[in-house]
Amino acid sequence: MTALARWCLRRRIVVIVLWLATFAGVAVAAGLMGSAYSDNYEVPGTESGQASALLAKGFPGQSGDSDSIVWHTGSATVRTGAVERTMTRTLEKISRLPGVAGIHSPYDRRGAGGISEDGHTAYAALVFDAPTDQLDAGEVRRVVDTAQAAAGDGLQVELGGAGIALTEAPRAQLPEIIGLCAAAVVLFLAFGSLAATFLPIITALAAVGTASAGITLLGHIMTVADFAPMLGMLIGLGVGIDYALFIVTRHRKGLRAGLPVQEAAERAVAVSGRAVVFAGATVCIALLGMLILRLDFLNGVALAASLTVVLTVAASITLLPALLGLIGTRALSRRERHRLATSGPRPESPTGIAARWSGFVERHPKLLGLTAAVVMLVLALPTLGLHLGTSDQGNNPATSTTRKAYDLLGGSGDTGGGRGDGSEPSGAGFGPGSNGPLTLVGSLDNARERRAFDALPHTLRDVLGVARVSGPQLNKSRDTGVITVVPTSSPQSQQTSDLVQRLRHDVLPPATAGTGPDVHVGGITAGYDDFASVIVGKLPLFVGVVIALGSVLLLLAFRSIGIPLKAAVMNVAAVASSFGIVVAIFQWGWGSELLGLGSAGPIEPFLPVIMVSVLFGLSMDYQVFLVSRMYEEWQLTHDNRRSVRVGLAETGRVINSAAVIMIAVFAAFILSGDRIIAMFGIGLAAAVALDAFVLRTLLVPALMHLLGGANWWLPARLDRLLPRISIEPPPDEVVPHRPDVSPHDLPGPRDEDKPLVNA
Repeated sequence: MTALARWCLRRRIVVIVLWLATFAGVAVAAGLMGSAYSDNYEVPGTESGQASALLAKGFPGQSGDSDSIVWHTGSATVRTGAVERTMTRTLEKISRLPGVAGIHSPYDRRGAGGISEDGHTAYAALVFDAPTDQLDAGEVRRVVDTAQAAAGDGLQVELGGAGIALTEAPRAQLPEIIGLCAAAVVLFLAFGSLAATFLPIITALAAVGTASAGITLLGHIMTVADFAPMLGMLIGLGVGIDYALFIVTRHRKGLRAGLPVQEAAERAVAVSGRAVVFAGATVCIALLGMLILRLDFLNGVALAASLTVVLTVAASITLLPALLGLIGTRALSRRERHRLATSGPRPESPTGIAARWSGFVERHPKLLGLTAAVVMLVLALPTLGLHLGTSDQGNNPATSTTRKAYDLLGGSGDTGGGRGDGSEPSGAGFGPGSNGPLTLVGSLDNARERRAFDALPHTLRDVLGVARVSGPQLNKSRDTGVITVVPTSSPQSQQTSDLVQRLRHDVLPPATAGTGPDVHVGGITAGYDDFASVIVGKLPLFVGVVIALGSVLLLLAFRSIGIPLKAAVMNVAAVASSFGIVVAIFQWGWGSELLGLGSAGPIEPFLPVIMVSVLFGLSMDYQVFLVSRMYEEWQLTHDNRRSVRVGLAETGRVINSAAVIMIAVFAAFILSGDRIIAMFGIGLAAAVALDAFVLRTLLVPALMHLLGGANWWLPARLDRLLPRISIEPPPDEVVPHRPDVSPHDLPGPRDEDKPLVNA
């Protein structure tokens, strides 16, 4: 590591040019190739996946998303002459707009059934000429503007669907700008130097920018979820700034100790750089744990996020040293440079809040440990009510046109489908189930199977939870049939999930037994239920593998049984508590509308897996930075009380600063306007806050004080068998000669009031 830092310092211009060239090359390639992200979360092999595949094969062009134009009248009906003329002219204008393939109006035979029973709501099916991910947002905006221009005089016009949602996408730069500004403020308060403030930000931006373009290219090789770039940026900015912060902090200590710029930077990378590499490896291992689930959708997310972390680590140990050499002593504030020039180097003593807090924890470990445990337990309680399912446009902000269209179709003008209580408004709209009908797809090989399939609608109409049944519809070759079932409840409600299971296990098997066709139940709810079932079934294995791999790394690094066990428990606590906060906000709706996140609804099925991966990796970061300093002190003194006290005092401030930066970056993504990204932002921000301010600076040191020397116990036989890895390099490689500091100046195990000497 020292040799790498030395090379980067001596050839700093070359390193900077190489990073710029790499970023430019990857960005140009990504721009030429374009994006190829996927929003298909289906799991092949499940019943809903089979239904989708059969539908796509038998009815090409009918298996994708559809958009709709919805209008609603107050006193008059949609059949009133003035309303019909206005909307007919409007639909004709829209049909001639670029990007529109066709419209099925409820006023002609193609759109029959598009008027509600009470006559106050109608909708037209809108078909674009390209898939959603290939639509031009400007063309979609013209459609929205043309449709809404017809509103007025008691006529409300709204639009819904995946294509229309493109017009509601926020400006992607807003969360990043806010997060970076917040990080810059914290860094400036910590460093007091503009040059040092911008180093972590520049390093993170170089890594994240290159990774973002790389993820675009990755989408052409494998399935990459449409939210993977934003997720990678969220993680990359957080860990990238934090990793650079740890190295810059160590570098500044070296400068204040009187070291030349190059030697201070070399030692900073040699010491903190090793911890950064180790921490980055733990994050990647946690992320790559998703590969064991063997789901294409998650494989792309795992590799995309891991690529971002790898590049942030690479930038921290190559680009950052080059930048440190470039700015020289300006890494220190003007006041620090003046003091160093006039008074010379002086020993540093963490005698501020961090040192006092460390002593306070040492004196009251039982009380503080119990308090922290109770806080984490209370916050984790909502996790017990976690409900996995689909969030749709019924969860969008109440002011969005997609949410209003969703509510009008369902017949609810205030809560929309996000309510999920299964209630059906009387005479209004088309019922909540119209926003997520179930699709029954049958494979028909002969006339007998076609007759049995034709008889299914009569059976389905009497099933509990079914509002309407339409079909059957056969394709041209008459070997595939489709029946549409509209539930009485919304797509997100448990009643709809129960209906899916009722159809699959109680209704269809006896109806198709013997000579009947092979019928599969698909649709939005069925697809997400299947996905959630697969995820929940594999989740214990996934969590076990991630915990085991992380524990093995800590075991090798710290030569202790207790440290990995405590880390595993702390990581689980951080995940559970952060999920409790996510459930309270998004599933229970506590403040979700106030935050602009829409109404309450279920949690995405893939969220637990991705959140567990990211949170385990980030939690391990703080464990590494905190315990590595304690372990270093333990190796010198074999005094547990002193090791814990010194480790917490000397790392507390930098860990807290890093946590504040990461919280600011993650929380800024709440403004992304994307419900999924907002879930990640709130979950990660909450986890980092709890991890840094409750677990690592309170519960972990309290437990370590209570356990004493048992923290560092490892059976002798196991110690001989395990390979040796070290986060910290040998002392003679990194510790400067400090004639002004004697070993006798180090504080004793009971000297809480004496200054502590930094390593």
